[in-house]
Amino acid sequence: MVHIHKAATAAFLWLSSSTITNAATVGKRGLIVPATVGGWTSQGCYVDVGRTLTAGGYDSDTAMTDESCISYCEKAGYIYAGTEYASQCYCGNSLASGSGPAAASDCSMACSGNATEACGGPNRLNLYWSGTTGPQTNPGSGLWTFSGCYAEGTTGRALTVGATVVGGSSNTTVDNCLSECQLMGYPLAGVEYSGECYCGDSISNGGVLAPDGLTGCSMLCNGNLSEFCGGASKLDVYDFNKTVTLPAWNTTAVTSTTVSVQSTSSSVVVTTSSSLLSSSSSVLSSSSSAVASSTSKSSSAAVSSSKSSSLVVSSTSKPASSSVAVSTSSSLSSSSSSLKSSSSAVVAIVSSSTTQAPAATSTGPSLGPYVYYGCQTEATNIRALSGAASASDEMTLEMCEASCSGYTYWGTEYGRECYCGNSFNTGSVVAPATDCSFPCAGDANETCGAGNRLSVYVLNGTITSTTSSVISKSATSTGSSSVSVSTNPAATGFPTGWAYYGCYIDGTDGRILQNQLADNQENTLQVCVSACAAAGYTIAGAEYGVQCFCGDAIYNGGVLSTDQSDCNMACPGDTLEDCGAGNRMSIYSIGQPEAYQAPAAQQTGLPTGWVYNGCLQDNIASNEDPNEILSTFPYMAWDNSTLNNPDLCLARCQEFGYNAAGLEYGSQCFCGDVENIYVASAPSTSTDPDDTQYYTRSSVPQFYDASQCNTPCAGTEQYLCGAGNRLTYYSYNATPGLYEWGMPTGTNAGEYSLLIGGVVVPLIVSQTVNGKVTFVEKFGTGEPNGTGAYELDLSQIDDFSAAWRTMTGLQTDVFCSAGLTLPDKAGRQLTVGGWAGESNFGVRLYWPDGSAGVKGTNEWIEDPGVLQLQVPRWYPSAMIMANGSILIVGGEIGQNAAEQPTLEILPATGVPQAGTANGYSNTTVYLDFLDRTAPFNLYPFIVVMKTGIFIAYYNEARILNEVTFETIKTLPNMPAAVNDPTGGRTYQLEGSMVILPQHAPYTDPVGVLICGGSTSGGGYPIDNCVSTQPEAAEPTWTIERMPSRRVMPCMAGLPDGTYIILNGAQHGYAGFGLAGSPNYNAVLYDPTKPVNQRMSIMANTSVARLYHSEATVLLDGRVLVSGSDPTGDYDSPAGAFPEEYRVEVFTPPYLLSGLPRPTFDLSSTDWAYGEEITFTVTSGTATAVTLLGSVVSTHGNAMGQRTIFPAFTCAGNTCVVTAPPDAHTSPPGWFMMFILDGPTPAVGQFVRIGGDPAGLGNWPDLPPFEGSLPGV
Repeated sequence: MVHIHKAATAAFLWLSSSTITNAATVGKRGLIVPATVGGWTSQGCYVDVGRTLTAGGYDSDTAMTDESCISYCEKAGYIYAGTEYASQCYCGNSLASGSGPAAASDCSMACSGNATEACGGPNRLNLYWSGTTGPQTNPGSGLWTFSGCYAEGTTGRALTVGATVVGGSSNTTVDNCLSECQLMGYPLAGVEYSGECYCGDSISNGGVLAPDGLTGCSMLCNGNLSEFCGGASKLDVYDFNKTVTLPAWNTTAVTSTTVSVQSTSSSVVVTTSSSLLSSSSSVLSSSSSAVASSTSKSSSAAVSSSKSSSLVVSSTSKPASSSVAVSTSSSLSSSSSSLKSSSSAVVAIVSSSTTQAPAATSTGPSLGPYVYYGCQTEATNIRALSGAASASDEMTLEMCEASCSGYTYWGTEYGRECYCGNSFNTGSVVAPATDCSFPCAGDANETCGAGNRLSVYVLNGTITSTTSSVISKSATSTGSSSVSVSTNPAATGFPTGWAYYGCYIDGTDGRILQNQLADNQENTLQVCVSACAAAGYTIAGAEYGVQCFCGDAIYNGGVLSTDQSDCNMACPGDTLEDCGAGNRMSIYSIGQPEAYQAPAAQQTGLPTGWVYNGCLQDNIASNEDPNEILSTFPYMAWDNSTLNNPDLCLARCQEFGYNAAGLEYGSQCFCGDVENIYVASAPSTSTDPDDTQYYTRSSVPQFYDASQCNTPCAGTEQYLCGAGNRLTYYSYNATPGLYEWGMPTGTNAGEYSLLIGGVVVPLIVSQTVNGKVTFVEKFGTGEPNGTGAYELDLSQIDDFSAAWRTMTGLQTDVFCSAGLTLPDKAGRQLTVGGWAGESNFGVRLYWPDGSAGVKGTNEWIEDPGVLQLQVPRWYPSAMIMANGSILIVGGEIGQNAAEQPTLEILPATGVPQAGTANGYSNTTVYLDFLDRTAPFNLYPFIVVMKTGIFIAYYNEARILNEVTFETIKTLPNMPAAVNDPTGGRTYQLEGSMVILPQHAPYTDPVGVLICGGSTSGGGYPIDNCVSTQPEAAEPTWTIERMPSRRVMPCMAGLPDGTYIILNGAQHGYAGFGLAGSPNYNAVLYDPTKPVNQRMSIMANTSVARLYHSEATVLLDGRVLVSGSDPTGDYDSPAGAFPEEYRVEVFTPPYLLSGLPRPTFDLSSTDWAYGEEITFTVTSGTATAVTLLGSVVSTHGNAMGQRTIFPAFTCAGNTCVVTAPPDAHTSPPGWFMMFILDGPTPAVGQFVRIGGDPAGLGNWPDLPPFEGSLPGV
């Protein structure tokens, strides 16, 4: 696959560049699939079986659309195009076996270049077809008809007049060639070598129908890759209006699998006069004067011509090697049925069937600065010399030499053609001298090649040199050798410190200098050295006259040539200097150059702890599906064609906690675990539970002989980096390892259990101050959704009807809103924002009442006509500020609409203003960073800190001034996935965040922990947590591996200061139908343990908890686990994970130890900052006190979460706890207080800390709220 965003290997690497990565766009629902695009029709969503389309394609993380993919594939000549994974395009002429239609919903990933359009999905293609059957022979257009595939003549061109189509060789199509020949007045036209056009009046010089039919005419036209333009020495011939009688051609088929593409071949460029005159003493064909390409010079006499007037020609007679037929008996008209020449006679140059051209007598030992090189074959599917070309019926060696001045090589062919170049293209080899036997058209005493044979000349020259030695290095040894060379007077004009170090052999095992500049027709040694010096390199090398290479060491076993005169090719910018030669490089350096032996696997000098293990097999079919190919190590960190080596790859894998690394294809780095050799890490990409969810390998990867890993590392070619399906394999073997996960068993692993059957699939869940749990779901969007609000009495679990209370009062849809527990004395619940229309502005309140066993009577209160937000918000976040006000940040404007990159405060801070949504003037604050990172910054994480407000969004974080909301500190970007630095942590790439424990006396900076998330394409959820202390002087992010991938996780702080991580998926991202491979196990994170030893793999559930699932810590220390809304369809359609009503609890180990729980009485539940509060331990002892903030949880965002270990003292059973000192340590609000006896917590009690400084208890003083205000 072509990667359009990556530099080609041959690019000159010292050119500075920068890349800015923007958030790619992934829509959530309702994406468009264009039915037709420019004649291409949609075939629907197709399964990608390994690779359904295998011919080509490209990636674009920012600009992929269905239209751009189709355009790319159409231009490349393919009939199928398909988009996949939001950013990938594939092309082909056939569909792989096993592919077939898939559900349209599978192709639900938004195009990276158009968020409203679908570009496939994971292993799913949006497939388009052009309606054709692939590259084919053009049957002809207008009155032109195809007449067969012809082999070139044996004594000259089958069609003798070369023509240049409009736009040159790169624009060659059959129609363009036909038009040119028709314009020139010829009845026959032929296309060859993808980009050459020839015209004539007859098939000449022994040209015949190709014996293999159309097979040899299988090269695609440079200007239209859907049709053929001849082949190597084969012409697709066309006849105008059947003017010329040609033999019938056979119909040997050419299939798309036999085609080759040649887009770089040079075309013969000639004048295209449309009339021909002859006299009794002179004949001039339409190709008698030639114009070389723009980079060549011609010494032939130009002939003035015009398409509308006859040519004035000299009386020079035509060489005897050609026979001339002059026809005046019939003219060709320019009407629709014939061709017309404005002259009174049409001259056709034809070969004689009986006259053999005389053999040339001489090639000439030298011509100007050139010497005879030898007879050379043409290259494979391309001209041997492709720099420039010309043709003339008066061709001589002198003419060709003059037109190729400045090139390293030139050669004559077919008696009349001239080609120039600086090197031979692949496939051109030395031929016997006798093969070059055609006399030159302009001088029969000279030899000008033959059919597919070039008489080649090369620049001659001398070299300036010194005696040189080379220091040779390998991974295991060093040595030196010395080669003395003859010395000419040293040249001047070099940068200070640079000197000549000899003629080196290049290319034996690869380039000896890694960085190549563009060819320079004015190249000199000084120019090359100066360019390399300016780019910061210490070595420069000139080769083939025009080439310049730079580097800091000589690689691939480069050594001094034993014959220093090998570097004998003149520099085109100064023919008195020599700039290397073929596979010879004139080396200049600052000091003696270091030279490395031929590449080998790096085994020494590796990063500490890493060892080389050999050559390991990659890419093995799965047991479940032979078309699903599994990598040995699951994450490709990069595919870097300019810089890849073991040091970089191993460091990358280690940074993200992987203890195995593999390098492949020279450019690729893979990361994983040693265990992946035996157990594949391959969650499926299907959201259908009936499909395979986790793939297993059909065999264990095998080790191969090291010689099979033989591809040099890109950019560091002294080392080998695997090969095709072969990994150069390294592992981290040091002690301790990169990670150590706890593996508790039995009750030490905790346990899941069913709590109660549910009545709703909750969207927002909260443990309220009355001891009950509120469940809020989308209102009015389908049964059994009902009112959208319910309350669960945990004391009545054994009585279903007594346990659940249906609530009323919601007027708009709370779908994807934010929630909080207010710091007023009632601990009211608040939700803000919601889905579309009035819901977007929604403000809703509930005053928890009732008690254990007693149902409350209060309901939710909402009136959109009285109280609204200032602007619409879907997926916002909410937080109680240090001053007690409500901060609301971010969101979208309704369903799949624009970003809402602002914040606002409740109660409204503006002045009354009629006509606004909330009745007040707009006081929202614009946040440019949310605008810039849309759409992956929804439900941002926000926290009060001592110096301001911390906000984490997408993969960025910063601290805002709590008054002006200006940025006062920008943190480094969060690390994401090892294979995608653009992965994110907030919705829709949803991870989860908690504040790490704060311990009295609160002198340490507050820490945050963010776990999981996903990559922008949704295929690789993130398998790590990152943590930092935002207020540290120089904050950095610490990466810790999680045991598995997890998107849409939930995290909850436990009374003992640990955190439980659970729920979510191992594939996809947040949204309906966008995630699969549920993650069933819980993970316990203990921040008191060393980094990378903090996680333990806990018990598993059997219930898939995907989108809209939550985890809520209860007063009794258990974790309530609820919800899963993977489709939004309450009918639970087939082929999808079910809507989950069951409510579970996860019981942590501290409640399964058998130890008794302590109990306590509290003297006050309303605390002032710094106040000392007495509590009495009524059973057990108090070894710790914790305060857990009251949480409203949705979408992995635990709004209000905070864990505080306050100071306390005990005298006997009487203890005193000291409240946190201020609102920046503990914002005003409600907390669950626990005491612990060793690991075991008591049942908690709610306390309020910091009062209600913003007076929210008196807000909103509006009907219908005024009767339900708790006061201050």
